[in-house]
Amino acid sequence: MTLLRVHAAWAWVVIVGNGLAGTWALAANWVHPLRVRALWWLVVVVELAISVQVTLGATMVGVQGVQAPSIHIFYGFVALMTVAILYAYRAQLATYRYLLYGFGGLFLMGLAIRAMVLAH
Repeated sequence: MTLLRVHAAWAWVVIVGNGLAGTWALAANWVHPLRVRALWWLVVVVELAISVQVTLGATMVGVQGVQAPSIHIFYGFVALMTVAILYAYRAQLATYRYLLYGFGGLFLMGLAIRAMVLAH
């Protein structure tokens, strides 16, 4: 059950981290001094945190045999695909990159909250 506790705690890293990154990116769209390299490091870290979270969940389901609601698994998959879509569109939407990653980060935060609420 230790993995379950880590998964539950890591959910907060995903939620708070993506919320902060999304808010920062949106603010940076209008406030130019906020456009610093640290923003992109945070975006990378919190998007990798989603991969860690999904891996933890998949390990619990696949190895430990933990039963998870199908919708919870679906939200994890959608979060991973969202990160892939954000990455794929970064060049085409370079002019709007702060809006893309701002709204994308908040969307990821919302997915994580929804997955957490539906897990109980």
